[in-house]
Amino acid sequence: MQPVSHPFLPAVIALVQRAGQATLPHWRNDVAVIQKADASPVTAADLAAHEILAAGLLALAPEIPVLSEEDADIAFGERADWQRWWLVDPLDGTKEFISGSEEFTVNVALIERGEVVFGVVGIPANGRCYYGGRGLGAQRMERDGAAEDIAVRIAPAEAFTVVASKRHSSPAQERLLEGLSERFGDLQLASVGSSLKFCLLAEGNADCYPRLAPTSQWDTAAAQGVLEGAGGEVLDLKGEALTYEARESFLNPSFLCLPQAAEWRAELIQLARALD
Repeated sequence: MQPVSHPFLPAVIALVQRAGQATLPHWRNDVAVIQKADASPVTAADLAAHEILAAGLLALAPEIPVLSEEDADIAFGERADWQRWWLVDPLDGTKEFISGSEEFTVNVALIERGEVVFGVVGIPANGRCYYGGRGLGAQRMERDGAAEDIAVRIAPAEAFTVVASKRHSSPAQERLLEGLSERFGDLQLASVGSSLKFCLLAEGNADCYPRLAPTSQWDTAAAQGVLEGAGGEVLDLKGEALTYEARESFLNPSFLCLPQAAEWRAELIQLARALD
């Protein structure tokens, strides 16, 4: 097994683990919830993880700016000049965190010219960490430091498994699922929270993750790095790669996650285009 290698990666993994540890004293502990301007929730755990990541990334590479969900009020005119930056979600799955679920993550991606170089996704509740990037490979590391390579599966193991959000669906997504069912027969649905949906594909435990409901750039970038390292890809509904160039809005378009070499890739894109 060749380790996934990038000069910044070991330090970022350590930072993600530290930030995850900082969330745990607030978990299942009657944490206070504040509503942000967009009505999304934020807790002391989000802010504690943000402080560790923002300070740690600045110390690691002072020349690389940080864009975090908890500090995103940076003018587009300034961001438009960035060539490399960190894209950070200190606690993805805040609603899962508040409900007491283990399905929340800490996410850091390095972006260069709009593309993910690598991403790290940590699960504070069990100490597991996923990391990877296109051309770098992808691995899953357990709390004790034991790591193993992960890869997408090219063909369904038995039933075609679609990752579906616990909290988000849409009429378009339901139509897409109907089209997949016509192609593959009865679908198996896997429901999991936060950026773990990408990781389920990356480790070969699901076949497709369509997201036809809103997400922000920090929700997806780190896990996209893991999926791309594992042989997957993230496409918009036109079949183009999902990218992260600076834009006025942080919202992503609808997208599809799938194995890059899947024989049914063209059929999925055709189904998606009919929805666009």
